[in-house]
Amino acid sequence: MQPRRSLRLMAGALVLALPLLSSCGFNKATDKIYTPGAGTNDRSGEVDILGAVVVAAQPDSGTFMATLSNKSKTEEASFEGLAGGGTWTDLTIADVSPAIAIRPRGYVDLTDDGGVKVTGDFEAGDMMTLTLSFSTGQSTTMEVPVVFACDEFTDLDTSTDDASASDDASDDASDDASNTASPSSSPGEAYDCAAVLEEH
Repeated sequence: MQPRRSLRLMAGALVLALPLLSSCGFNKATDKIYTPGAGTNDRSGEVDILGAVVVAAQPDSGTFMATLSNKSKTEEASFEGLAGGGTWTDLTIADVSPAIAIRPRGYVDLTDDGGVKVTGDFEAGDMMTLTLSFSTGQSTTMEVPVVFACDEFTDLDTSTDDASASDDASDDASDDASNTASPSSSPGEAYDCAAVLEEH
């Protein structure tokens, strides 16, 4: 009689424990696929650089975007320039002029100002080394991904805006004049976002 009662108690305890056991390891956040944000961050200086990317609508040209956050409580900082580093020193990068002021404890989203135009030999998927310079003397070098100008990055690449306007204005120019254009002013064919989003 005693062994049968013990078995019933063990079975009852197991039934009560099943809901607790089933909640461990099934459909938990740790089981879900992790999709990290595309941009990279650097918080080592007085100005934090957050969500840095180069948005590219086509190969060989793109637009640098990031949010810049000034940690100083009293001193204004200014974003003064962007340059290629490491194996990316041959990039052509637009001047940051005038410098972009960041008030104390404030931030600037470069998408509001159209970002910084970058041209060179690169495509979406590359990681390029870029150095940001600030009025405070801060110089931050970081690895920045080149992302497709699709989905949340749609219409953020302004790198070809000037080139398109220039092409429209020079429709009647001679072939000799058009042949003098540098390769960096002739970006590749635009990426097909429908195909890109389907693949990813």
